[in-house]
Amino acid sequence: MKNFNLCVDFVGSLHRRRGVLRARKTLEESAYEPSAKSLQRRIPEDVFLARITPRRLCKEAINAALITIIFLLSCGGGLLALDRPLRVNEPLPVGLGSDEPLPFGLGSESSNSLGGGRVYRLLTPALLEQPLTQRYIAQYTNRSGIAFLNSVMERANIYMPFIREEIEKRNLPMELAYLPVIESSFEITARSRSGAVGLWQFMLNSISPFNIRVTDNIDERRDFIKSTRGALQKLDDNYRTLGNWELALAAYNAGLGAVSRTIQRTGIRDYWVLSERNELREETVHYVPKLIAAAFVLSQPRRFGINVWFDKFEWEAIPLQKQVSIDILADEAGISRDLMRRLNAELLNGITPEDRDFRLKIPASHIEQVKAVLGRDDLKLIRYYYHTVRHGDTLWSMSRHYGTSLLLIEQYNPGISNRYLRIGETIIIPSQTENISPQAPAGIPAGSGGQTFNGTHVVLKGETFWSISRMYGTDPQALAQANGMRIDQILHEGRTLKVPIIQ
Repeated sequence: MKNFNLCVDFVGSLHRRRGVLRARKTLEESAYEPSAKSLQRRIPEDVFLARITPRRLCKEAINAALITIIFLLSCGGGLLALDRPLRVNEPLPVGLGSDEPLPFGLGSESSNSLGGGRVYRLLTPALLEQPLTQRYIAQYTNRSGIAFLNSVMERANIYMPFIREEIEKRNLPMELAYLPVIESSFEITARSRSGAVGLWQFMLNSISPFNIRVTDNIDERRDFIKSTRGALQKLDDNYRTLGNWELALAAYNAGLGAVSRTIQRTGIRDYWVLSERNELREETVHYVPKLIAAAFVLSQPRRFGINVWFDKFEWEAIPLQKQVSIDILADEAGISRDLMRRLNAELLNGITPEDRDFRLKIPASHIEQVKAVLGRDDLKLIRYYYHTVRHGDTLWSMSRHYGTSLLLIEQYNPGISNRYLRIGETIIIPSQTENISPQAPAGIPAGSGGQTFNGTHVVLKGETFWSISRMYGTDPQALAQANGMRIDQILHEGRTLKVPIIQ
């Protein structure tokens, strides 16, 4: 409240001064009298002051007060947001969170900390004064920018403590904690047009060094533990190779090979010079300034009006002796379904795999309730549907209709295949989805409805219609038909296929 009153007094004093100046200007404009020689002369100062009446000053003060009230109401929760770039060493306005320390301390160019052992290496005056960095600071600190960052960091709340711990363990720059803001807006299920997935936006062709798996049932690019460790390892490897954090970040965006080739071709090892000369692609030119600007604002939440604070969120990863639907488990244990899905977003169908190495992440506050539910033999923790095969049904169309995977259908129906489906046969289909009609629309591949095949895919060695259709979320039969082929035809390496564009 004290800070708010100081702000009001400050603005009020400005408006009172403005009122006096306006009154003086008005009187000055009327204080010129024509002389005999048609020259103008000013009236004496004491006469001028005498003409400033209490009534005139009162009127101006009322106007100033009204303007102040409108200003404060229009600012609302974004009172601290700025509509212009903030100078690096600019002092805070009186009363606006001046107890928040600056991340660059005494202006060291090498490293500095914000307390708690958190090291910031990119928030230096030299990098913050870069024109593109200033541009993004301006965007992030206006009202819409602050609203965007508040919504992003609300999603980050359960992931950020773990990310910060991992960064501190590796002694990496704390700015890296804010990279998911740029990559995915902290949407754990985010998927780009190019197929990158998760908080850290891993591509399929880049996950093998980091023990990240992708199957029909599980996509560990959406596992915040494995993806965070993989991303930080990748960034650390980039830094060790390139010797510079700006270049390491550029390599995370554009690829280590692409950045290394650019350096070899130009002989330049300075990210900012390469950007200025347009040697890097446009997205990469903006990538590092965006991160620096976001880190600058989010590392000082009170200064800029960021309302999200990160309490230590406690969770545990437990082994399972049987498969479960996380929705049913959440309901029985009294846990929010949304929270369970966000903690275990790698489960594509909401059902845990048979893999005994899998660990389910649950809130530490509900560990006893979860163990009690898992120990009940009378409780079914997976929802099953019994589907009668009709003419035109395929395993793919059934998996799409029931919101499950081919792998789960095959697991619960040993020996089943499209070739040997019999009309009238009953198939067990595990699913997390509730209230599904027991019959899928026969003869219509569910994955192809409404899809347009206006993208392209170059076939790699060993790929099939089945593997490619899984990548693009379509039906293999529909994929084959869109390319004028039969589903049993062999795909040759290097062939270009029409595929749906991933949104």
